[in-house]
Amino acid sequence: MRLILLGPPGSGKGTQAQRLVRRYGIVQLSTGEMLRAAVAAQTPVGLKAKDIMAGGGLVPDDIVIGIISERLDQPDAAKGFILDGFPRTVPQAEALDELLKKKRLKLDAVIELRVNESALLQRVETRVAEMRARGEEVRVDDTAEVLVKRLASYRTLTEPLIHYYSERRKLLTVDGMMTIEHVTHEIGRILAAIGAVEPKAAKKAGSPAAKVHSRKTSKAAKKAPGKAGKAGKAAKAGSRKPKKAGTKKAAKTSRRRPVSPSRKRPAKAVRKLAKKAGKQRA
Repeated sequence: MRLILLGPPGSGKGTQAQRLVRRYGIVQLSTGEMLRAAVAAQTPVGLKAKDIMAGGGLVPDDIVIGIISERLDQPDAAKGFILDGFPRTVPQAEALDELLKKKRLKLDAVIELRVNESALLQRVETRVAEMRARGEEVRVDDTAEVLVKRLASYRTLTEPLIHYYSERRKLLTVDGMMTIEHVTHEIGRILAAIGAVEPKAAKKAGSPAAKVHSRKTSKAAKKAPGKAGKAGKAAKAGSRKPKKAGTKKAAKTSRRRPVSPSRKRPAKAVRKLAKKAGKQRA
């Protein structure tokens, strides 16, 4: 299973990616995480990306594509992967398509988490306040000020991907404003619907697919008795006809009296016998 999670910053892509990883045993390829790891390790790539990320800008495509290409060659990515935070632009999507084509890999779906921007800002402000209250360090790119810039970049550069993948029939949209559990359930449902995963959850009682199956089964069951009823009637009719015919014949036979041998003889023969008997008496 190979997926792309698409949505504005703060839409919950990272959370849903982690849940998909645990559920299906695939790997999460988060460009943000990979770049932040490079920044922490002070690698050449990390040093180049550090200032760009702090200002809410986008890291150059050649750096990101190189990281992804190397990551896809690792053994744990053979079963499947989720791309979180990439592609961000149409040129990146085209470069990714070319990369996957060279590696003979096929993208299963692009899941868009659609959310409200004002709600996103509120989410970030709340999260930052909670992290500071717990004494945790707040990322430099996880503030309301940086989010405003990233949202502007998303609208300009990333939103065209919705049309790009929609044209290629890869786009699946989920309401990201639902609870985390509901978003996870909906993603699982649509993945089962397109055949990307086994519909195990759909087989459970009460699930939409199970209800559809039960309705089809009940309809078939309703039709079956009708057909069985017709067959039964035909069978009964067939069984009654021979029975009636046999009964009438038996009744007619029972009303007839046995015929004596003398009654079966012709009248002329009877007269001859009577005449002969009379001569003997004389």
